Parts: sequence; C-alpha cells; structure tokens
Amino acid sequence: MLFRYKAIDKEGTEQDGTIDTINEDAAITALQRNGLVITSIEPANKTSFFSGDMVLFEHVSNKEIVILSRQIATLFEAQVSALRVFRLLGAESENPIINRVLNEVAEDIQGGSSISKALSKHPQLFSSFYCNMVLAGEESGRLEYTFNHLADYIDRTYAVTSKARHALVYPAFIIATFIIVMVLMLTLVIPQLTGMIEESGVAIPVYTRIVMWISDAFRDFGLVIFLALAALSVLAWRYSKTDSGRAYFDRLKLDIPAIGNLYRKLYLSRISDNLSTMLGSGIAMIQAIEITSAVVENVHFERALLKSRDDIKNGSSISKAFSAYDQIPTIMVQMIRVGEETGELGNILETLAKFYSREVENAVDTVVGLIEPIMIILLAVGVGTLVASVLIPIYSVTMSIQ
Repeated sequence: MLFRYKAIDKEGTEQDGTIDTINEDAAITALQRNGLVITSIEPANKTSFFSGDMVLFEHVSNKEIVILSRQIATLFEAQVSALRVFRLLGAESENPIINRVLNEVAEDIQGGSSISKALSKHPQLFSSFYCNMVLAGEESGRLEYTFNHLADYIDRTYAVTSKARHALVYPAFIIATFIIVMVLMLTLVIPQLTGMIEESGVAIPVYTRIVMWISDAFRDFGLVIFLALAALSVLAWRYSKTDSGRAYFDRLKLDIPAIGNLYRKLYLSRISDNLSTMLGSGIAMIQAIEITSAVVENVHFERALLKSRDDIKNGSSISKAFSAYDQIPTIMVQMIRVGEETGELGNILETLAKFYSREVENAVDTVVGLIEPIMIILLAVGVGTLVASVLIPIYSVTMSIQ
C-alpha cells in the first residue's frame, strides 16, 4: 500500500515522498529506521471531499463482482499465488472501493489469514454465502472452480432479481403519472371551471361539489398534505426497520394479488439456487440452510428455514422439515423427497432453481400484462370523472341560455 509522508531528517531538513508497505505501522517503522521524524503520513490514494473521484459516490455493482470472481478464478487456474492474485487485481481495478478492499485482503493473506476469512471482513462486497463458498473451495482445493461457480451464481441471481425489479418500475411510473395528472387537474384546471359554474348560479350536483371540495383542499392545504404524506412515509420507513415492521411489510409483499406470487417465486428461486450451489461445493445441508436464511430477504421465509434447520438437527428429513411450513410449496417438498430417496438432492435442487427462475419470468410477464391495462383504465376513469363533474353543470348552463 502506498503512503505519502512528510518528515524531518537528523539535520533538520524537511523531506516528503512516498513509501510502499503493507500498512501504515510498517511505513512509520521503516521511516523511523532511516532516522526520520514523521510530521504527517497518509495513504497516497486518499481523496478530498471535493475531489473529482469522491469515493463517497462510488459503489460496486453485481457485474463488477462477477468479473472480479472470474478474474480470480483465471489467475488461480494459472497457478498464481493467492497473495499475488489479490495484489494484481487490486492494482488494476478502476473502482476505488475494490482497489482498497483487495489490497486489505492481500495484507490479511500476507499476515497468515485464509482467503475466506480475509474476504469475510468486507461484507459490503462479499456476503456470508460468498465467503462460505470460498471456505468450501479452500477445503476441497478447488478455488478456481469455486470462483467460477460464484460468478455464474451471482450472474443468475442478478438476472432474476433485476427482471423482477424492472417489472415493477413500469407500474410505479404509471401510478406516479396518475397521481401527478390528478393533482394538476385538481389544482390548475378544475378551479378555473368551477369558478364559471359558481358564477352561473346553476344548481350544482353533489358529485361536482365533492370534486370542488377536494380541489379547494389541495389548493388551500396542499403543503400540509404533502408534509403529512412525507411524515407518514418516513414513519413507515422507520417502522419497516423494526422486527414487527419488517414482518408486516414482508407479509404484505406476499399478500398483494399477482405481485405476491412474483415475490414468492423469486424467494423460492433464490432458496433453490443457494442450496444447490452450496451442496455442490460440499457445504453441509444444515449450514447451507442457515446461510440461505440470511440472504433470502423475507422474514417469513427466513423463519421457516431456521425452524427447518432446527428440525433437521433433531433428526428430521429435509422434506419432512420443509413440509411443516406453508412458505414451502408441496411440489418443492415432493421434489426434495425424491432427491433424498435417490441421492440426487443437488441435481433436484438445481432443477428446482431453473424451474422457479422460469416461473419468475412468467410471473413478471403476467404482472406487466395485468397492471398496464388496469392502470390505463384507472387513469382514464379518474380524469374522465373529474372532467365530467364540471362539464355537465357547464353544459346545463349552456342549455338553459339557449
């Protein structure tokens, strides 16, 4: 790691320069050994808050982790030492976060740490699943296979998850458009038309009065309504971070028509793929279930997996343990039972992972196909209702004049 320093030598002359060592303590020791009194020392790649390469706004994408995993696998296949692998990739990376993390991993390995333990110190890049897979690779002596397998797994998981998320972007856009159009109608268009109706002296229908009242409320108390909604959003967000709040919103995800089915299949795909990948790498089923529970991202599936793990510890078969919980569908339980009886559990789980990945894609298409016409109809009905509520009285005024 490169450090920039300022120091004073024995003759009182100020010096500055750089020194490459494994950490800051080693740099200080080396400089003092040369008779220098250090006045300041800092990493050479440190950036100021206002610099153009602010790490604050950097992030590491799934694509970068996939590429990194394949690069590590390639270097291991070429019989490059672990220390050299992480030094090389750290120096070549253009992402400052990856650069820093890989250099720290290299330092830990040089200090005698295992690769999996060194990676586990950086959960922002390497999940518990990732580190346990690497640990299994270390124990089996097949690290190049493990890193390639991890790259394939992350690629698959990202593809499935991103497809599900992108499917919800369009409905969210339509809903936002609907709300904006309605608010603009109520605050800008409706007041102009209702003014004409009130001046005409014609009898105003009940539905028109309701629309006028809503319009007045938005004009007079729009800021209050906005602040109230913002406060409710913040409270809901904070509540979602509590145990009870997380359980409530995770249950809500599963109960929403159509979208709940999408989430359910996404979680089942993730569970099957995780278990299949870890079993294929030699990780014990109990440990695999425990790790999967931490990455499934739904508290109800997490609880079902942890309870199943306890049942398996007490002597239950995997299929019997899973069958006790509604989160795990019957078809998955039956397939796992077949895998247990034939000794092909890993292959069965791989088949389930592919099956649920296809199911997620089908569910995405279904959700988009349902929501698009529904939202267009709601938008048309909402705008039509507002316009009709003011145009009908105006039409009555026009007819009375004639």
